[in-house]
Amino acid sequence: MFLALAFACSGCVGVGEGRTTGGAEPTTTAAPASSAPATSAAPEPTPEPSPEPTPGKGPDCPTDRCFSLLASGDLLVHPQLWDQAAVDAQQSGNGSLDFEPLLAGQRPYIEASDLAICHMETPVATPEGPFSGYPQFNVPPQILDGAKAVGYQACTTASNHTIDAGTEGLVRTLDTLDRLGLEHTGSYRTEAEAQELMILETPAARVAVIEATYGLNGLIPDFPWQVDILDGPAMIAKAERAREEGADVVIAAIHAGDEYASLPNQQQIDLAHALADSGAVDFIYGHHTHSVLPIEFYNDTWIVYGLGNGVTELSPVYDVNNEGLTIRAQFAADESGQWSVSDLAWVPSVIVRDPYRWCSLAPDREPGSCSTPEHEAAVKARTLATVEAYGASDDGAHQWLVSEED
Repeated sequence: MFLALAFACSGCVGVGEGRTTGGAEPTTTAAPASSAPATSAAPEPTPEPSPEPTPGKGPDCPTDRCFSLLASGDLLVHPQLWDQAAVDAQQSGNGSLDFEPLLAGQRPYIEASDLAICHMETPVATPEGPFSGYPQFNVPPQILDGAKAVGYQACTTASNHTIDAGTEGLVRTLDTLDRLGLEHTGSYRTEAEAQELMILETPAARVAVIEATYGLNGLIPDFPWQVDILDGPAMIAKAERAREEGADVVIAAIHAGDEYASLPNQQQIDLAHALADSGAVDFIYGHHTHSVLPIEFYNDTWIVYGLGNGVTELSPVYDVNNEGLTIRAQFAADESGQWSVSDLAWVPSVIVRDPYRWCSLAPDREPGSCSTPEHEAAVKARTLATVEAYGASDDGAHQWLVSEED
């Protein structure tokens, strides 16, 4: 800030002695009548410039600064999905495998958010393969091309399958993400990289994301720092360090739970509550169970326990395996600069086949758009009951009607 300073001096006359020549008596100049010295004018403060409002994408921002974050379920690629991508590639001419049509239904939701984060459940192979599915995955890297094409900006990578293809697969996955310009956290190529934080930039705020998994299916990594393993104090310390490094908001992602469950297990609850109680984490969400789990508002912190599957091969046994949740959290800063969630919206989804597609079951979608109205109604009812198990709607969470937004 620059201040313009003005000084004035009225009636100030210099006083001195004069000397005549030729022996004349010296003369003096009389001083003028005394007057009070002038005082300096008070500087006018220059007002601080008002920052441009940054309302972000999503609902109307209740303050001057907002941003919104989207997170979705697992990218869990099985053989039937890469068979579908081969058929789609023949039609689109987009390489040998094209996963963009599989994910295309997510695009309107991603475009209505400032940040979109995917979860890459498995390592990727080379583009030509060979590929493998369950129990030790090594999937086509083109799935990440599809994620980039529909608008994702970052992915978490710590899961129980992270080292299915060893260090080589881990490194290949991170190299693929880097090639596409997708930020990532949860697994690392070097010990130095494991110390780095993923801090994402929005016009309104800097957002840190930390993530860890409960385990690695009994596999042992070549180095202990390669994959972040769930550890409450370590995650809290990382969140605090993120704030020291300039993060305005810290998000935590937890890869844990019992597969196909409808409620979180004790590990999930205890860890999520510890993170919320720490004051270092602003929002928490989870993956792994391949099923939608409840949303809870605990200690002024939203916890989305499980997002189910984003994409997966249909299970003939577990209906919940074929379902997912996409959430968008809007964050707003108050006058003191403190951030909090001002809106939490969710949309149920289902995977359908022939062709395989991710499909939204939001209330603003025409019934029968994804499958039969009866099947859709059953998925909607099951998802709603699960999400609401801890009273999420009473605390303000609501279904996402993207068609009603500008």
